[in-house]
Amino acid sequence: MHITRRRLLGLLAGTAAFIGLPAAWISRGRTYEGPISDHFDGSQFYDPDGVPPKSLASVVRWQFGSDRRRTAWPEWAPSPYADTPPPRVTGDKVRLSFVGHASWLIQAAGLNILVDPVWSMRVSPVNWAGPRRHNDPGIAFEALPDIDIVLVSHGHYDHLDLPTLSRLAEKFSPRVITPLGNDLTMRDADAAIKAESFDWKDRVELGNGIAVTLVPTRHWTARGVFDRNKALWASFVLETPAGKIYIVCDSGYGEGRHFRRVAEAHGPLRLAILPIGAYEPRWFMRDQHMNPEDAVKALADCGAAQALGHHHGTFQLTDEAIDAPAIALTKALDAARVAPEKFVAMKPGQVFEV
Repeated sequence: MHITRRRLLGLLAGTAAFIGLPAAWISRGRTYEGPISDHFDGSQFYDPDGVPPKSLASVVRWQFGSDRRRTAWPEWAPSPYADTPPPRVTGDKVRLSFVGHASWLIQAAGLNILVDPVWSMRVSPVNWAGPRRHNDPGIAFEALPDIDIVLVSHGHYDHLDLPTLSRLAEKFSPRVITPLGNDLTMRDADAAIKAESFDWKDRVELGNGIAVTLVPTRHWTARGVFDRNKALWASFVLETPAGKIYIVCDSGYGEGRHFRRVAEAHGPLRLAILPIGAYEPRWFMRDQHMNPEDAVKALADCGAAQALGHHHGTFQLTDEAIDAPAIALTKALDAARVAPEKFVAMKPGQVFEV
C-alpha cells in the first residue's frame, strides 16, 4: 500500500477520534490537577482493574498490517426511524430516544437529558478527515426540546463533540456533567459551556428527584499527544421515577468486575444501555471495547431487567461490517439463552419507554 503524507495524517486523525492518537496540530491544553487517589497518580488517571491503552506501534500494525481485514461500509445507511420528541415527559415514565452512536435523549420527571451528544458530520480533530456519519441523527437538532442536562462520559471525539456542545450552550445553556478534567477541554474551547466535573462515585442531584452517579468503567481517554489519560472517564447510573438506568458509553469487558460492582452498589437496575460495536480486530480492541458476546455477559453481570445496544452503525471506527454488531448480538443472545427482546440493538430515531 502506498502511504502518502496526507493519507497518513488522515488515518491518524480518524483513529484519534476514539483512541487519542498523537496529532501534531492539536494544541497543548490545560489538564486536571488534584489530589492523588486510587485511580489518579497526580499526573494521569488509571483504572486499577484495567490495562493501559495500546501503543503507537500497535496502532500502526492495525492500520497498515498485511493481515488487516476492514469491511467497507455503505456510503449512506439511513435509519428507517426518526423521532420528534415531546417537550417534556412527566409522571413515572421515562422516554429514551436513540440519536445515534452513543448519543441519547432521556426524558423523565420533566427533565430533558442528553448523553454524549454528537450532531457533527465527523468525529475527528479535523473537519477534512476521520470517521464521518453514515446516517442522520435520529432527532434533528432543530427538533430538540429544551435541554436541561448533558452527560459527557469522556474525551474521545466520538463522545465529547465540542461543536455540538457549543450549539447546545448557545441554544439551551444546559448544565454539563462530566468526569474530572473534561470540563477544562470544554471551557477552553467555549466559555459558554457550563461544565461541571466529578469523580468516580460522586452522586449529583439534577433536580425533580433525578440524580446521576459517575461509576468506574474499563476505558481511557485522550484528545491528542499531550493529554493521554489526563482526564477521567466514567459510566453513569441515572436515578429516575421508573428505576435506575445504567449508561455505559464505552467500555471493555475484562473480567466483568465493573458491571458486578454496579449491581452490588446500585441494583436493582431497570435498564442498561450497553455498547455493542467498534470491536474488531479483537487483538487491538478487546481491552477497551466490548463485542456483542461481551455485552451479553455484561448484562448478566449487572443484572438489569432490560438492555439497549448502542455504539454501532453510525461512525465506522473499526473493521467490522456496519450490520455485524446487530447480527452478532442475536447470536450471542441465542447462545446465552436470553430472549431477544431483552437486549435490543437500537437504530437512530428509535424510541424506548420504561
